[in-house]
Amino acid sequence: MSKQPYPKLLMVVGPTASGKSELAIQIAEKIPAEIISADSRSFYRELRIGVAKPSLQDRKRAIHHLIDVGSIDAPWSLGQFQKETSKLVKQISARQKLPILVGGTGQYMRAISENWEVPELVADEKLRNAIQHWGECIGFNELHEKLKVVDPVAAAGIDFRNHRRTIRAFEVLLISGKRFSEQRRAGEAAYDLMTIGLEWNREALYARVDERIRRMFENGLAAEVHDLAAAGKAEQMRRIGVIGYSEVLDYLEGKHSLEEAIRLIERNTRKFIRHQSNWFKADDPSIEWFKANDPELMHNVLGHIQDWLSK
Repeated sequence: MSKQPYPKLLMVVGPTASGKSELAIQIAEKIPAEIISADSRSFYRELRIGVAKPSLQDRKRAIHHLIDVGSIDAPWSLGQFQKETSKLVKQISARQKLPILVGGTGQYMRAISENWEVPELVADEKLRNAIQHWGECIGFNELHEKLKVVDPVAAAGIDFRNHRRTIRAFEVLLISGKRFSEQRRAGEAAYDLMTIGLEWNREALYARVDERIRRMFENGLAAEVHDLAAAGKAEQMRRIGVIGYSEVLDYLEGKHSLEEAIRLIERNTRKFIRHQSNWFKADDPSIEWFKANDPELMHNVLGHIQDWLSK
């Protein structure tokens, strides 16, 4: 019996504010396609302004999946994301449409492209709470520094602001006796993949980031953080480490000025962009890079996709 062909999956990658979401929507408007978000920040229904989710108008232009599917009270695991993505790819393919996975969360994209086998260890709440308390005592930046010592590979893939994932890396190490980075293994190919990357001059990208941050504050980011804190969600905002929320929370608590909060968000976003470049490398042969500001971008991308789909 002949083996069934792998389902097609288009991946659109690149740094924050590079225009990935808009490109994916334009592709979906030209060919039958549906979009799956691989931006972990977009999973959280409580977060709106500070995570730059596709607007309701954009979601009318193309069908989107995995937006507002979880809560900051119970963040998704990598394994849960993999399962949901696998299910959606099958469903979209069955509808004779192309699944497009879009996001800047490098670990999530790599887990799909390499079909990681990630063991789901049962959480140990007492141990997790003890590590949480340790981090509160020494500071979570210092906790992340200690992770660099015992598991540098895992630490390199975890944003230091994401307390939850830093805690999880220690939890896995202490439960299993193996480093968190050793728990993931590449599995057999699951998809016929094509990966498109959007490339920007770094200074031009930083300017786009600054403009996005300015619009977030104009649209009410400070009020959104205030309302979440008033609803008892301050600790959850800090734990998930989404840029913008902790900085504004510190401003609302009087730890620094609004101008300093904006400066810190700009600085931390630049750090995150450099962190993303570790996952999406310019010399990665599996990624077809396109100049994001090329007037012929859509024409070139669509031609590339059509050639791939015809194979």
